[in-house]
Amino acid sequence: MIEENTVKWIRKLGISSLILMLLTMGMLVTYTTIATAQQPTQMAAKTVAYPPLLDPADTVILLLDHQSGLFQTVKDISVAELRTNTTILAKVAKLAKIPVITTASEPNGPNGPLMPEIHQYAPHAVFVPRKGEISAWDNKDFVDAVRKTGRKTLIMAGVWTSVCVAFPAIQAKAEGYNVYAVIDASGDPSEMASRTTIARLTQAGVIPVSTNAVVCEIQRTWARPDAAEYGDLYSDYAPNYKAAVESYLRAQETLKGKK
Repeated sequence: MIEENTVKWIRKLGISSLILMLLTMGMLVTYTTIATAQQPTQMAAKTVAYPPLLDPADTVILLLDHQSGLFQTVKDISVAELRTNTTILAKVAKLAKIPVITTASEPNGPNGPLMPEIHQYAPHAVFVPRKGEISAWDNKDFVDAVRKTGRKTLIMAGVWTSVCVAFPAIQAKAEGYNVYAVIDASGDPSEMASRTTIARLTQAGVIPVSTNAVVCEIQRTWARPDAAEYGDLYSDYAPNYKAAVESYLRAQETLKGKK
């Protein structure tokens, strides 16, 4: 019965009207198809772009709880390597004139004092004591010190990675800062803790990096008067690189002697 009524309706409507209706339906289908195809592109345009390379003029280095007592609990990296990489961050901060802020939750407690190399090689570093807060970002004086710099890119390293770095990194990222976590200048009680922390930081939008990457991004070019000083930092980071440089220099001296 429904089919008969449909046929009668079509005959009554007329061929011209039927063609017009079919064309309209076709245009609607085409529009829907195009709109669907364009949707991923429109969504991709809203995706936050990966941050550009570090700008030293907009960067602050935050070294959190590098305390001698806490070093005894670190198991995912050797303490010697951890201290070396942290020292390199202090040195590159001085070289590039980048502000440094250090902190400790309770330096007089069992966690111990800060490693002295930081303030030795970055004498301009500012120490902000905390009043027991586990996260440095929960301490008003520390946050005020960061804001006072007027800079929006934060390079963080500390002990433990899963707590002393992760908590303030995630909090600062939520407030609009561009945050990098230097994993090999930080330490955790286990490799599992470090791996899960890297995943958590990444999901929060914090960028995990190595000490070497930080130095390279700050340097950017060998065509600069202080290039040799950056070369020394790479030698500190990678002893094998230092050996390669020494071999090259000795070979050059030998060639000059033969001329």
